[in-house]
Amino acid sequence: MSDSGDREKRPGQPPSGSRPRGGRPDRGGPAADRPRRDGPTGGRPSRDGERPSRRPDADLSKNPRERRGGGDRPGYQGRSPQEQEERDPYGIRAVRGRHDDPVIPDDVQAKDLDRVARAQLKTLSKENADGVAQHLVMVARLIDSDPKLAHEHALSAARRAGRIAVVRETLAITAYSTGDFALALRELRTYRRISGRDDQLPLMVDSERGLGRPDRALELGRSVPRASLPVEVQVQLAIAMSGARLDLGQTDAALVELQIPQLDPSTAFSWSPALFDAYAAVLEDLGREDEAEEWWQRSDRATEALEGGSADRDDVVEIVEEDIETFEEDPDHD
Repeated sequence: MSDSGDREKRPGQPPSGSRPRGGRPDRGGPAADRPRRDGPTGGRPSRDGERPSRRPDADLSKNPRERRGGGDRPGYQGRSPQEQEERDPYGIRAVRGRHDDPVIPDDVQAKDLDRVARAQLKTLSKENADGVAQHLVMVARLIDSDPKLAHEHALSAARRAGRIAVVRETLAITAYSTGDFALALRELRTYRRISGRDDQLPLMVDSERGLGRPDRALELGRSVPRASLPVEVQVQLAIAMSGARLDLGQTDAALVELQIPQLDPSTAFSWSPALFDAYAAVLEDLGREDEAEEWWQRSDRATEALEGGSADRDDVVEIVEEDIETFEEDPDHD
């Protein structure tokens, strides 16, 4: 097990979700960032051609404005977001401005794209679908190393296929990665409208936080019944909501947000280390150092169990905590 100094060096952990890189977050920081990758539906893409993440890849408790820097962008032509949606429900105008397509290397093929994402492109002509697929493959390849260039590829894909859910979702994720939280939120709303899905709600909440609106973030997080969301999304949402409470200085309430059924130290899912880290960080903020250290250690054990068992995002590993008794040697015993 790593010592406390090692944990301090680990990057902050969130929507989401990959369970991307993770470890002990900075103070106030629940969320999800670990060396493991969870595949096409869990965070940032883990290999070339994988469908870009459906999960937030960030520390959902630490304010995104502090993490990335960014702020509101005015609506096009000065219209409010509601007026924009009424006049242009798919947000097509917003992605069809002048834009030079970034270069796609010769080795990138449309067939490299994840099969599920590729299926969404069937409504396009073959030539257009192939071009969009290549740009999405480049997003998967670049999102960790060069998020700005990944965003350029996402913009190119959106100009070609603005009514495809996975394309708008990808654009939202790259916008978030570059710190453009206003664009990320707008694109996530469009994705939600097209797909009818709420699986990116944690990232929407975190984007509101990035815009300096924690009250709106909390309101948005409460707008959907938790039970209707997949368990992994419920966990990510709890972490994001906890972060919004921290933004408002409500540390006790931030702890309560994390006290969900999934906060179980006896089992480890792919999202468990991030949740345990989040809980430990808030305990630390409350001055409950001993309890916090217990949860840091539980996070380490969960990570080791998951990595040792090569568990994927649907697997569960049971963790048994044993108390080792120490006995003093009897000097009269031969």
